[in-house]
Amino acid sequence: MSEQPGVHGISGTILDAPELGTLRVRANSLVVVGSDGAIADVVEPHDAAYATTRDDLERRSRMVEVAGYLLPGLVDLHVHAPQWPQLGKALDVPLEDWLNRYTFPLEARYVDVGFSAGVYRSLVAALLANGTTTAVYFGTVHRPATQVLVDECLDQGQRAFVGKVAMDHPEACPDYYRDQSAAQALEETARFVEYVRRHDDNERSLVQPAITPRFLPSCTDELLAGLGELAASTSALVQTHCSESDWAHQYGLTRFGRTDTASYAEFGLLRRGTVLAHSNFISDPDMDLIVDAGAAVAHCPRSNVFFANAVFPVVRALAAGVHVGLGTDIAGGPSPSLFDAAADAVAVSRLLEDGVHAGLAAEQRGVAGSRVSFADAFWMATTGGGQALGLPIGLIEPGYQLDAVAVSPDVPGTNLDIWPDDDSADDVLQKIIHNVSRADITGVWVDGRMVVG
Repeated sequence: MSEQPGVHGISGTILDAPELGTLRVRANSLVVVGSDGAIADVVEPHDAAYATTRDDLERRSRMVEVAGYLLPGLVDLHVHAPQWPQLGKALDVPLEDWLNRYTFPLEARYVDVGFSAGVYRSLVAALLANGTTTAVYFGTVHRPATQVLVDECLDQGQRAFVGKVAMDHPEACPDYYRDQSAAQALEETARFVEYVRRHDDNERSLVQPAITPRFLPSCTDELLAGLGELAASTSALVQTHCSESDWAHQYGLTRFGRTDTASYAEFGLLRRGTVLAHSNFISDPDMDLIVDAGAAVAHCPRSNVFFANAVFPVVRALAAGVHVGLGTDIAGGPSPSLFDAAADAVAVSRLLEDGVHAGLAAEQRGVAGSRVSFADAFWMATTGGGQALGLPIGLIEPGYQLDAVAVSPDVPGTNLDIWPDDDSADDVLQKIIHNVSRADITGVWVDGRMVVG
């Protein structure tokens, strides 16, 4: 990873979302970035210091001009890193079959560190190129391979939370792919946390460790309790799956006599910084537990279509005070783009609100008041994700780290066609969400450093 640059500037039209449902536009503005990667100032053309600040940076060749739009970097709250080779495959079977027939055999291959290196190099590069500046990654049960993922994030400059997956239950996990005991899983997880925090190239804590019980079916009580204690002693982020499908939700009720959310709370795994993936079937009391703990939900709209058979009630969760961001859920979700996830969040919310059963009267089909706007989805992909992780990211604002994406509508062959005389700023953002491709992303910055472009 190259050295952090000194003070520099980025000029362009800035689009971000300080509040849910709002879009802020600052045309032809200048972002001043400090040597620590933090945004020192955002100077607009009408500000008295604009001309002198710009002249000074240009004179010192410390200015980058964005030919288009500058957006906050995207925050993907749920990625299964080892499933990258599986992207777009085997989406025609139920979740439990998908795991046992396809996913577990693939993940077992990461005992081969060489195999993992090639996959993770490709994955991190692809996500950065798609504008994902922060990713929350599940690894595999293999500590050495998951350490390779940490190395790759640091080498390519992606902000990340990474977890060695913990799964030891002999009745739910295949013999060829699981931790051999709770004690072994806990020891390996503790060693992994130490590796991340002591990494020679991680002095800025760009990559942080995550305690990662896969989900309730895969973990014994002993492992869940031990991971809760480890989360408390290390203050590491926790990530897991929660009430994803009918099958998964009913499993928790049958085994523990309580919901997934209540079970995680009982084991000390529901805390500030916990990211609960999916959570489609959580109840109002579950939401209260999540809010009280300061935990968050990773909404994965497209993978829920394939494996949850339900739509997460985003509007109800946000109204209850739940932190909500977006996740691609690679490879349960078949796209690496969080812009696609934002578009999907809008679409599935309309399905929830309007209903889909044409045999019912319109007023009987859906759940009123469930609609998510394009601005809401953009907020979840940026600001909401930053809030979920408790990090100063997701906004282009003084005091925040400069994680940003440049989107240009002028690349050859683009589907992103902007008509300046006809398209408002709202129109532009909608077009970006629905039509942006990897080619349109012409620059990516993480922690003040340009990593793509």
